[in-house]
Amino acid sequence: MTSLVERMQAELPGMLAELETLVTCESPSSDLAAVARSAEVVARVGSGLLGSAPEYVVVDGRTHLRWRLGAGPSRVLVLGHHDTVWPVGSLATHPFAIEDGVLRGPGSFDMKTGLVMAFHALAALPSPDGVTLLVTGDEELGSPSSRALIEDEAAGCVAALVLEASADGALKLERKGVSNYEVRIAGRASHAGLEPELGVNASIEAAHQILAISRLGDASRGTTVTPTNLSSGTTRNTVPAAASFSVDARARDVAEQQRVDAALHALTPVLDGASLEILGGPNRPPLERKMSADLFDRASRLAGELGLEPLQEISVGGGSDGNFTAGVGTPTLDGLGAVGGGAHADDEHVLVAEIAPRTALLTALIADLLDSP
Repeated sequence: MTSLVERMQAELPGMLAELETLVTCESPSSDLAAVARSAEVVARVGSGLLGSAPEYVVVDGRTHLRWRLGAGPSRVLVLGHHDTVWPVGSLATHPFAIEDGVLRGPGSFDMKTGLVMAFHALAALPSPDGVTLLVTGDEELGSPSSRALIEDEAAGCVAALVLEASADGALKLERKGVSNYEVRIAGRASHAGLEPELGVNASIEAAHQILAISRLGDASRGTTVTPTNLSSGTTRNTVPAAASFSVDARARDVAEQQRVDAALHALTPVLDGASLEILGGPNRPPLERKMSADLFDRASRLAGELGLEPLQEISVGGGSDGNFTAGVGTPTLDGLGAVGGGAHADDEHVLVAEIAPRTALLTALIADLLDSP
């Protein structure tokens, strides 16, 4: 099987050229036109390697691409996204470049390298019959328009393989579930100097609620509940009549996610005359280790057969579309994409030497899954 690594090494110059094509087509999630342009580029690169054009799936103006390969039912879902967090114009300050074995550029690590890897892995299969490749365009926003598409494609598959970048080379066996909330507080305005006692201070009510919410976390179970952005009041000399703040909650298991959700929706005002409105809830279910362990063991065996270094595993707090595939009961392995670092940061980068070996591993893993009864 070492010949597979050698094949991908031979294909590396082409992979780097294709990666430059993808990275230099900027695709911030919030810019629908940019995402549509990126989808055209991704479709062109992918079609050239796979020999077939994707289906364009446009939901709420966001462009997703789906390749259903072969005539049989889908057994393996390969999942990625082509949107990034980088605004148009970022190439001026973060140009695509390769120097000393390190590739840089906006979205290169998260996760356009993973897309190129997926195309080459699928093109190298004896037959891709039974594979669906889904490339979404809104993952960085929480996948609001693609969630149902992802869940539908994953349902009934024997595995979902997520081409998100690795964590320092480690595959991601656990991802916390993510819940998002907005807490809105209504008070009553009054003059802060003349009649403060006639008001109901929404800022003070917000302070009470923030302290109560911050106590909902449980470090022993890996549960974090974090109040984030806060807005309150109108002028310096007016008792605030309204306030609002956001809450980011993350949990390793469904029971904890549900506990926090129930507690947040059960909050009551502390100040007489104040009222609360709690909006939001779970956005992504947890990706629990039990959904990944068998696939990791399979990938580890294949890595050994390919002569690669032993695979490492990690649990992370960030969510991905792998949370959705696991949430519908499909075994899921995440972090199969680029090795590097700096996602969403100025030092975003990919280690070029790892691209070919990891693509060979992906190829072997897909083939092994397709060959399984």
